[in-house]
Amino acid sequence: MKIGFIGLGIMGRPMAGHLVKAGHEVTGYDLNPVEFGGALAGGVAEAVSGADVVITMLPADPQVEAVFPEISANARPDALYIDFSTITPQTSLKVAQQWKRSLDAPVSGGEKGAVDAVLSIMVGGSADDFEAARPVFEAVGTTYKLVGGPGAGQYVKAANQLVVGGTYALVAEAIVLMEAAGVDAAAGLDVLAGGLAGSRILELKRASMLARDFRPGFRIDLHHKDMGIILDAARGAEVAIPMGALTAQLVAAARAQGHGGLDHSALLKVVEGLSR
Repeated sequence: MKIGFIGLGIMGRPMAGHLVKAGHEVTGYDLNPVEFGGALAGGVAEAVSGADVVITMLPADPQVEAVFPEISANARPDALYIDFSTITPQTSLKVAQQWKRSLDAPVSGGEKGAVDAVLSIMVGGSADDFEAARPVFEAVGTTYKLVGGPGAGQYVKAANQLVVGGTYALVAEAIVLMEAAGVDAAAGLDVLAGGLAGSRILELKRASMLARDFRPGFRIDLHHKDMGIILDAARGAEVAIPMGALTAQLVAAARAQGHGGLDHSALLKVVEGLSR
């Protein structure tokens, strides 16, 4: 397929590269141009012109809202639009009302998941459009599910970020507890990872958290944005998420303390500070 790909950042660049390797003709655009294996466009209009599929992978609602008018003005009317960004369900619904073939398809897996093409993709939209997008999903992920109509993917991504943020906070507390008690925290986390407490976060992040290596794979700033989406979604659905609200406060504290550019595992720094 001919694909226009907008957003070649930490996640978008490897995803676009995988689509090239899968045999698709990909033209990419980013405010900060980077090589990814396909053709680079000078702007959004050039990237999407004549494309069968238009993809955006952008940081937040304002960026999606900024490029969408140019996409709608220059893309083919029958093009399939896939938005991999994590944004509010309301923005995804607004896009779906303006573009008849659109899928909200936020992803989970972080930079490593994007690089290894093992992302989990939660998709909102029609069954026909989901099937049409399957070759794209197969190139960048291993788990992809249609979870409902327009906007549904963003609600599932909110739930994903709720679990991820809460898990990071609890792993941080476990590390602080074990280290303060004088036990071997590395061995302790190895045991936890092999039992019922095991998680993808323990599998991938326990060594870097123990080493206090917080180089960003997914920044605190972005998780702070996501926690706002989560709280708003819960308010709209009229449900209580007390653990989510507490996690949002911890993420906000990390950002307020100047850790916004660090990986979200840097919640450990906040938890450590509470016990000093």
